[in-house]
Amino acid sequence: MSKIATKVSFIIPVYNEEESLPLLHDGIVKNVGTEYEIIFIDDGSTDKSCEVVRGLHEKDNNVRLLAFRKNFGKAAALQAGFTACSGDIVITMDADLQDEPTEIPKFIEKISEGYDVVSGWKQKRNDPLEKRLPSKLFNAVVSKLSGVKLNDFNCGFKAYRKEVIKSINVYGELHRYIPVLAYRKGFNITEISVLHNARQFGKSKYGIKRYLRGFFDSLSIAYLSKYYDKPMHFFGKIGLLSGFFGFTICSYLVVRWFMGHSIGDRPLLMLGVLLIMVGLQFFFTGLLADILVDRGFKNNYDEVHIKERL
Repeated sequence: MSKIATKVSFIIPVYNEEESLPLLHDGIVKNVGTEYEIIFIDDGSTDKSCEVVRGLHEKDNNVRLLAFRKNFGKAAALQAGFTACSGDIVITMDADLQDEPTEIPKFIEKISEGYDVVSGWKQKRNDPLEKRLPSKLFNAVVSKLSGVKLNDFNCGFKAYRKEVIKSINVYGELHRYIPVLAYRKGFNITEISVLHNARQFGKSKYGIKRYLRGFFDSLSIAYLSKYYDKPMHFFGKIGLLSGFFGFTICSYLVVRWFMGHSIGDRPLLMLGVLLIMVGLQFFFTGLLADILVDRGFKNNYDEVHIKERL
């Protein structure tokens, strides 16, 4: 049994959710039951979300604000929150009230049982069919590619031990794949079903572009899951295969040349040389990637994006 955390950090990305923020704050305070901090990351909102958070801060010193200069996306907001938080348990929630605050004790209890990551599962999802069907397909594909058996990667309602969020780096659209990144580092993961509320205010911020980005990121996560700390195993295989076919073609042409045949104007010669060059490029790409992994390269969004702190 692991030690129960004494402080909980809530990381909440915000983009034009001024109406829901006071209700969300009240719901968190009523259900957390321990020392807490609530970090709202304003992701370039054009409404009064920042003003609302400032008002909450005046009433509750546990409320903090990080305001981005423009809209950088949910992954950047979460990464900034992960960097700034100080809790033993970190809970991420959406700001639109679709995540039910009364579920918070369930996450804390699961973490206290010894799990490192607790992922929410919107088993009964209050969203339109055009959002539910692509999400089901997405979850099935990601689960297959990553080897992490979760029903709902898209759910933003998750809890982490501090060690988890301090050891990963979230960028692009990889916020959906945090459990996969954590699994790759050896953390244990579980999933619990959570209530999912219908949206009360505003409108969804996700459009068709989300699915295209999700497809590319699923390819990224498939690579990261298997080859993140051994990129040469990926690039080296491709380079070796390409170089082998190129060398075979060129060897065949050399034999033909010794037999008195002209090879200088044959397209096959160009193909053989090209395959050898491509093979070398993949090999050296893998070598450079290994060097970057060895140096522990890590992006940092914090100071680049933030214009205001409370």
